[in-house]
Amino acid sequence: MIPDTLHVGPIPIHLFGLFLAVAFLAAGQIATREFVRLGYGDEVGGAAMTWAVFGSLIGAKLWLVLQEWSTFVRSPIDFVLAGSGWVFFGGLAGGALAVTHVLRREGIPWLRGADACAPAIALGQTIGRLGCQVSGDGDWGTVTTVPWGMRYPHAVVGWPYADDPSIHVHPTPLYEAAGYLGVFLFLWWRRRDVAPDGVQFARYLVLASGVRFLVEFVRTNPVVAGGLTAAQLTGLVLVAVGASILVGAKRWQRAAA
Repeated sequence: MIPDTLHVGPIPIHLFGLFLAVAFLAAGQIATREFVRLGYGDEVGGAAMTWAVFGSLIGAKLWLVLQEWSTFVRSPIDFVLAGSGWVFFGGLAGGALAVTHVLRREGIPWLRGADACAPAIALGQTIGRLGCQVSGDGDWGTVTTVPWGMRYPHAVVGWPYADDPSIHVHPTPLYEAAGYLGVFLFLWWRRRDVAPDGVQFARYLVLASGVRFLVEFVRTNPVVAGGLTAAQLTGLVLVAVGASILVGAKRWQRAAA
């Protein structure tokens, strides 16, 4: 990681914000290509990503407010305006709700639109996690002795092990970025499969949630139930949703055959 000290005059430019902007731009390009491939105008992808930006940012922050309610009520303005602290699952929910508006306006079935957006979301996650890595957004892993363990002395949220230079942690943002990149490449490879609406989105839910579920075992998030973190429990729900869609698609393909 590098110090988060970029400025344009007196205005600070946060590294995570830069990566987030690149993530949305790249995701928008991918979504636009997919909507065009499915027979819709290229303006649909742009509109979907514009709404997704606002919906995902609001959803990510609201999810964090619910998770950190006691901190929020102590200083709500500072909490909301903080440059760090964005929860992906909240962003996914908020973005999905916002994009639904575009899909309904254009008369696009929801699952078909979700299929078009699925590779874009995975690519956006990849770039976003790289932003977490370079800025030190606080989502590093547990203390480790593996050779690739890292330190985050310039973390924007503060580095708790500054007094002990021997302590290294799992670079979990890099683990997630690698996993999400694999998900993107797989979805991009399989995007032309003949399948019912929703299959690409279901693949995304299963694979991306699986990546997060596994990485959580070496992250520092608290266990909430059954030995699992909140992110793992949410991921299990999304895996179940995706798996049910895939099972339904298999039945449809057998019936069609």
